[in-house]
Amino acid sequence: MLRTEQLNAGYGKLHILYDIVFEAPKREITVVVGPNGSGKSTLLKALFGLATIYSGKIVFENQDITRLPPHQRAKLGIAYVPQTDNVFTTLTVEENLRMAGYLLPPEELKERIDLVLDIFPTLTQYLKRKAGTLSGGERQILAIAMCLIRNAKILLLDEPTAQLAPKIATYVLNKIVELRDRLGMTIVLVEQNAKKALEIGDRAYLLVSGRVVFSGKAQELLEHRELGKLYLGLV
Repeated sequence: MLRTEQLNAGYGKLHILYDIVFEAPKREITVVVGPNGSGKSTLLKALFGLATIYSGKIVFENQDITRLPPHQRAKLGIAYVPQTDNVFTTLTVEENLRMAGYLLPPEELKERIDLVLDIFPTLTQYLKRKAGTLSGGERQILAIAMCLIRNAKILLLDEPTAQLAPKIATYVLNKIVELRDRLGMTIVLVEQNAKKALEIGDRAYLLVSGRVVFSGKAQELLEHRELGKLYLGLV
């Protein structure tokens, strides 16, 4: 669904990603792991058009989107959820959901809101609360729900469990699995908690110093003692 060909990217003159060959197949969770500073978040930003592309290509559903700005990529169905600043904190939960679907016809918007509240029932009790008063986990759920309102085809999630309590982090990851299994969504998951991410993932990429040092099945990387111990802290 989404792939790169020999992608070189960074910010301005700061070169971070080198010759990245990457693919996120349809209806799968593709996990991107690696040590701090390895380029994981930059890869997501490059896919969404927020980083400088020096060379290479980004292809989405057989369309070259390498030079498309972020808002055009969003229209195609690509949704990017950053780690922070991903909701409108001064608006209520309900207003956030409505804002996400402001271009939809009223009847379709209602259907989309009903769907996300069915998937994330915890949001129902917070509809009238300001998003800024939610916990970190609740904000992540709201941010993902807003992408579903827009009927995104692929989710680019940047460390959605960062700084969350273990129980809440597990809940968020379980919901990501539900999005794949129930809605058939395609998900690219950048995650610091490598073990839990690889346990739910289908495919995996290990980035080290801006280069891919492993690509294959998530289970294979989870069981790869040398790489796991060296780069991911897995024992």
